[in-house]
Amino acid sequence: MGVFRDRMQQDLQLAHYRPSTQEGYLRCSRNFVAFHKRPPTELGEEHIRQFLLTLIDRPATQKMHMAAIKFLYCKTLNRPEEVVRIPWPRIRQQLPDIVSQREAFALLDAIDSIKHRVILMAEYGAGLRITEACSLKAPDIDSERGLIHLRHGKGDRDRYVPLPRRLLLCLREYWKAVRPQGDYLFPGQRSDRPITPGAVREALKKAVDAVGIGKRITPHSLRHAFATHLLEEGADIRVIQALLGHRSIRTTARYTRVSKALIGSVTSPLDKAPKKPPQVTGKGRKVRTA
Repeated sequence: MGVFRDRMQQDLQLAHYRPSTQEGYLRCSRNFVAFHKRPPTELGEEHIRQFLLTLIDRPATQKMHMAAIKFLYCKTLNRPEEVVRIPWPRIRQQLPDIVSQREAFALLDAIDSIKHRVILMAEYGAGLRITEACSLKAPDIDSERGLIHLRHGKGDRDRYVPLPRRLLLCLREYWKAVRPQGDYLFPGQRSDRPITPGAVREALKKAVDAVGIGKRITPHSLRHAFATHLLEEGADIRVIQALLGHRSIRTTARYTRVSKALIGSVTSPLDKAPKKPPQVTGKGRKVRTA
């Protein structure tokens, strides 16, 4: 893409997109241009449609490319008319697998690395996203007030979440054992950069195999479990929304659909019927019962 790539990257930076999102948008735009082997200024609506149709069997990938192409044409090229008539892909919303509290504790105990274990504890104990947990710095931990200050979260929004006592104790144990250098609590191979989420995912995958859980478990599953278990214990859904950093309550409300405890506690109106309901004839007239 050459000069258009540089300009798009500047636009993404000006819009304060996360570095990972910037990389993803630039990669998707390169894929689009490489497919047609022509610069984006020579491409229009029909070319965009042709490319997106090749991704029809991968809805999530198609949606990511659509978002990147829309940004490219609306912001960088100032040609919004090329994408305005292209519909957003509809993706079937799948309910996530939720680990039980017993399964969550078993997974954490099966993590060999103390660094990986503490990061995953932060996901389950405080509802952090994997990138938020990996990017924590020492000043973010407020042990006196029992809070974690999350800076520049999704949507570039800050928020506070509770600091569980058990997580604080494990953080102190980790600090004494590792003595991390640099700004980040969990540095990667370079002390000036945080550990990559991929390394944590791999550690969790090994733990899942070791424990023998048959569910599809990722680091984000522990964040799902945090929200679901709070909901089952009676926490207000608005409080959970704030803790998770959701912009919309509708995003948080999906946990009411995955909580088996909540669903199982609902009393059906059928069970409120009289023990001896009146019999009804074919014509709808009541028949007295003994």
